Amino acid sequence: MNPGLFIAFEGIEGSGKSTQQIRLAEHLERLGHDVVCTREPGGTATGDRIRAVLLDPALAELTPTTEMLLFAASRAQHVRELLRPALARGAVVLCDRYLHSSLAYQAWARRLGRDAVLAANAPAVDGLLPGLVLLLDMPVQDAFSRAAERGRLDRIEQAGRAFHDAVRAGFHAERELDPTRFCTIDATGSADAVFEQVLAAVAPRLGLVS
Repeated sequence: MNPGLFIAFEGIEGSGKSTQQIRLAEHLERLGHDVVCTREPGGTATGDRIRAVLLDPALAELTPTTEMLLFAASRAQHVRELLRPALARGAVVLCDRYLHSSLAYQAWARRLGRDAVLAANAPAVDGLLPGLVLLLDMPVQDAFSRAAERGRLDRIEQAGRAFHDAVRAGFHAERELDPTRFCTIDATGSADAVFEQVLAAVAPRLGLVS
């Protein structure tokens, strides 16, 4: 059995990760691949309950450290219950956010530092990292406009322009630290144009004709 492929979609709020994740899943399924679509926080019953806490706008008092630990708790369950079993059977796992979101949001934007975030997440990820990180990148103002069209903003989306500028800078910093794992996708174009880039990045990993 061939080993599975773990692909994480990363980027700021409103960058189109979910749209591209779904499009890639549908494309790969048409080609006969076993595909698992999931997200963080969430992906399991436990993770979904943690997600509800993390995104609840009424819980503005959550401290950065509490936020970091809740993300790690959801991830620990996700890795053991869903991600590792799927990869073990040879599936292509497409995850909307993973460890690099914690680094961008908590280490960089919340200023907790990479060492603290990596230490908190070490038992959660248990050595499991994505083979490919697709960083959907676009200016924060453009992403804000997209997010606003979706309606009510969650707790993290409400954090403000300066915070999300710091998140984007955090993703860029992580990309520089791990350039072989990251592929940057220009997310400013149409969904079709963005998907062409996504497929071009994924095709060599799966032996596809993009």
